[in-house]
Amino acid sequence: MSSNNPAPAEQAADSSSTPEAVTPVAGPPAAQVPSADKSVETSAQSPAATAARLAELFPALFKGQPKPLKLRIQVDIQERAPGEFSKQTLSAFFRRYTGATSYLIAVSKGTQRFDLDGQPAGELTEEHRKVASDELTRRRANANAKREQEQTERRQRASLLRDFEITKLTTANFCALKGIAPESLDGLLAQARAEALEDAQRPRHPEQRHGRGGERGPRRDGQQGPSGGREGEQPRHGRRADGHPQQARRGPQRPEGPGESRRDSPRESAGRPPRRP
Repeated sequence: MSSNNPAPAEQAADSSSTPEAVTPVAGPPAAQVPSADKSVETSAQSPAATAARLAELFPALFKGQPKPLKLRIQVDIQERAPGEFSKQTLSAFFRRYTGATSYLIAVSKGTQRFDLDGQPAGELTEEHRKVASDELTRRRANANAKREQEQTERRQRASLLRDFEITKLTTANFCALKGIAPESLDGLLAQARAEALEDAQRPRHPEQRHGRGGERGPRRDGQQGPSGGREGEQPRHGRRADGHPQQARRGPQRPEGPGESRRDSPRESAGRPPRRP
């Protein structure tokens, strides 16, 4: 009977081979608190927050339209507001501030720089004005090129939609003819339909519909205007605008004598004998 029961050593080995799971004590990790503080610090030192704080401390310079800044303005800020901003925070803010288009316009048109109190603090050199003006010219050129590219692509999508609506080709052959991927066709057509709807809903200026002054010029299709001829032309001999026959203009007529009639033509007058006085 003793051979059927396991030995105590075997029981201990079996129990030691499967140890009990230990439940760890729940608690907040120590690294979570510093990360929360770091996120708050980062948000407080963002360029937007820095701009708001500078506007509160130095409204004469940082409120309203941008003004050309005094050179080494960061040193003045550190002296007037010690410990308020770090060097990295001010550097990040001024990179964005001085690179804005509104600031470049102020520099290109200005003659003076200004300190934290909004007082003149040095003249702007011609070199600095030229640098700002050249940058504005470059940005305008890029904006115009981008606008023209967008308009060209818009016209191409409109042409694609018109061709697709009248084509008898299969979708695969149509895409091959236009040189576009079949999977992008639906998106291009949907965008073209949306743009066509925008164009139809956009109000037009009266000058665009009827020309200057609301008057229409001659039509290219040869249709006649209300005067019986082409629009923009003077009425010719024939019928007047009201539909009645129009008589040809006559030159100056001599006064009628006794017995003469307006209906006498020059030939009839020439065949008669001269009248006695």
